[in-house]
Amino acid sequence: MLQALGLGSAEEAVYTALLPRSSASAQELVRQTGLERAEIARVLLDLAARGLVVVVSEAGGEVPAPAGRGADGGPGARYRLTPPSVALAPLLVEQRNALQRAENAFSVLTEQYRSTAAHPAGSVVEVVVGVEQVAHRFHQLELGAQQELLVFLVGAPMAVPREDTDMAESSALDRGVEFRVVATKDYLDGHEVAADMRAAITAGLELRLVDDLPLKLVVSDRERAMVPLEMAGPCGEPSAIVVHRSGLLTALVHLFEKEWDRARPLYPTASGVRAQTAAEQWPTEGELEVLSLLLAGISDRRTASQLGVSIRTVERRTRRLMDLAGADSRLQLGWHAARAGWL
Repeated sequence: MLQALGLGSAEEAVYTALLPRSSASAQELVRQTGLERAEIARVLLDLAARGLVVVVSEAGGEVPAPAGRGADGGPGARYRLTPPSVALAPLLVEQRNALQRAENAFSVLTEQYRSTAAHPAGSVVEVVVGVEQVAHRFHQLELGAQQELLVFLVGAPMAVPREDTDMAESSALDRGVEFRVVATKDYLDGHEVAADMRAAITAGLELRLVDDLPLKLVVSDRERAMVPLEMAGPCGEPSAIVVHRSGLLTALVHLFEKEWDRARPLYPTASGVRAQTAAEQWPTEGELEVLSLLLAGISDRRTASQLGVSIRTVERRTRRLMDLAGADSRLQLGWHAARAGWL
C-alpha cells in the first residue's frame, strides 16, 4: 500500500508495525518485523528524514535525536509515527503531480504519433505479427482500459493463452472497468472454461451468447480495438490489426452493440438469486445455471459438458424447474421464469 507513495518494502513493514502502537523501541521492531537490527536503524533514519517518525522520551514527548545518530537515539530510544494526515499528505501530492505529468506526456506523445507524417497509416491501423507481439498488444489494450472493454469470444485462442486472458479480465474487473462479452455457444464447451466464466460473471463481467460471430474482437475504451487476422508469414505466425480512433473503430463498436442486442444473457447475477423461504419455492443455484443455458438455446448435452455434470442431472434439474413453475413445456418454463424474476 505505502509502496505506491514511494516507500520501500522494509520502510512499509516498519511503518505498519508502528501504526497500532503509541511508540516502540528498535528491538521491538526487530522482533515484530523480522528485519535485522542494522536494517531497522537504516529504515528509522530514512523515515525520520522524511518526517514520518520521531524519537520520543519515556514520557511520550518528542526529543531531538542525539548528535551524529540521526533517528537512532541509542538502545533506550523509542519511536512513534508522525500523524499520517500530516506526514503522508506531501507524498500523496507528489505522486498525484507525477501522475498528472505522466498523463500530460502521454497525451502529447499520442497526438504527435497520430499526426506525424512518417506514420500516416499507423495513425488509424497498425499490423502486429508474431505470438509475442500479438499477446503484448492484447495485454496493453486490456490492462490500459479505464472505463470499458467490449469483447467477442469465438474459436480457440491463437496467441494469448486462456489463463492469461483470465488474468487480464480479473485485473480489469478489479479496477471497476465495465466488461461486456459476447461469446459463441461452443466457446464455453468444456467444464473449465464454463467455470472460469461463471467466476468472472460473479466478479462483474456481463456475458451473452449467440450462435456465431463474424470475428474475434476486443475494444478498449472505444479508443482502440484489436482484430486477429489469419495466420501470416511462411511460418504461419498469428497476426492482428490494431485500429485507432476512426470511422473503422466506430463501425466495430456498432457491430459489437448490434451483436450484444441480439445475444442472450447466460447466467443470472448474484443479485438475481434469492434465498428460498417457507412461503415460496425457489430454484437452487445449480438449477438456475441450467435454466440460463436452456434459455440461451444450449442443448442438454452441451449444458452437461459446460457445467461438468451428467445429462441425467441436467434433465432432473429441468424437470424440477418445470414442477416449480407448474409448466408443461420448456417454453412455458421460460415465460414463468421471466415473470417470477428467476433470472
